[in-house]
Amino acid sequence: MNEFIIKEGRKLKCGYTTGSCAAAAAKACAAMLLGDETVEEVIIDTPKGVTLTLQVEDIVKQEGWISCSVKKDAGDDPDVTHGIKISARVEKTAAGIVIDGGKGVGRVTKPGLSISVGEAAINPVPRQMITGGLLQTAGKYKYQGGFSVVISAEGGEEIAKKTFNPRLGIEGGISILGTSGIVEPMSEKALIDTIHVEINSKAAENCEVLLVSPGNYGRDFSLEKFGLDIEKGIKCSNFIGETIDYAVYKDIKNILLIGHAGKLCKIAGGIMNTHSRTADCRCEIFAAHAALAGASGECIKSIMEAITTDQITGILQESGLMEQVYGSILNKIEYHLNQRAAFRARVEVVMFTGQNKAFFKTNGAHNFITRQQKYSQ
Repeated sequence: MNEFIIKEGRKLKCGYTTGSCAAAAAKACAAMLLGDETVEEVIIDTPKGVTLTLQVEDIVKQEGWISCSVKKDAGDDPDVTHGIKISARVEKTAAGIVIDGGKGVGRVTKPGLSISVGEAAINPVPRQMITGGLLQTAGKYKYQGGFSVVISAEGGEEIAKKTFNPRLGIEGGISILGTSGIVEPMSEKALIDTIHVEINSKAAENCEVLLVSPGNYGRDFSLEKFGLDIEKGIKCSNFIGETIDYAVYKDIKNILLIGHAGKLCKIAGGIMNTHSRTADCRCEIFAAHAALAGASGECIKSIMEAITTDQITGILQESGLMEQVYGSILNKIEYHLNQRAAFRARVEVVMFTGQNKAFFKTNGAHNFITRQQKYSQ
């Protein structure tokens, strides 16, 4: 794999998806089945337009079927499936192509995903890639029959526990994924795609209130204060705007956002991607709202020189302005979120700090919390 991207001044190696591995393994099996030869490497075309030459391992030839594997290479992406072997077992049939999952490949148990309940978690693009490779090989050997394909993943059951699959209702293994066939290191698109999949699942369950948080930070706080487990909600990372956009697209009417002030305060400035690389204006936002609340020049200077949001909270507390400033910031957060939702969904917010476990919430947040508590029972 010789594809690279430049990210944050670094040259990072791309990899290839489990979907590419599955397609390559299936194509190699078909070539060996029809050509009566041993295939040690296989060439596949990816949807991204990159041609891959992949090594074939673990070849097993039996009467009527052949299996082999291709090792996943995620490049410089911190992918939990890096290095695992994706196997295909292919046999001839009278007609058609049937693709199923074997050991280590999960099964869908909840609606809302791109694969129907009960089917193997092999996504549409990998299925298309597998089918395309088999048809190409059949054409080469002038074969007019069909194929039965079973895709397996080495260690997939254990690896799946480190992925989103258990929360999405995919049980027993990993998903065979990839929309481009190529893994781009630390891909923002991959994160956003995962958020979309999770929202699809929640929409299919007809949830009354979509629970959203940037991550698991504050889980203990949410459980203790409200009995809500943000682990069971949508993890939006820094992509707050993207999450709201897609929730609105899926016709979700109520969204409850819970997060730490250090991240959510940025929304008061209209910032919908809260990564510090995109914008880090926490001090400026707090200083502006403190000034509006009548803070002294010394207080404002201290806020601008603060290192953390919790340090700012302490400064405001000492000045007697904490409630007023947080209330002002929260009003702006509420305004920008509902503007982003184009008022087609209602967004309520709970913002907490690490300073004395203080928290602040919008007027309608209590109602959403109560409804979410009932939904979670």
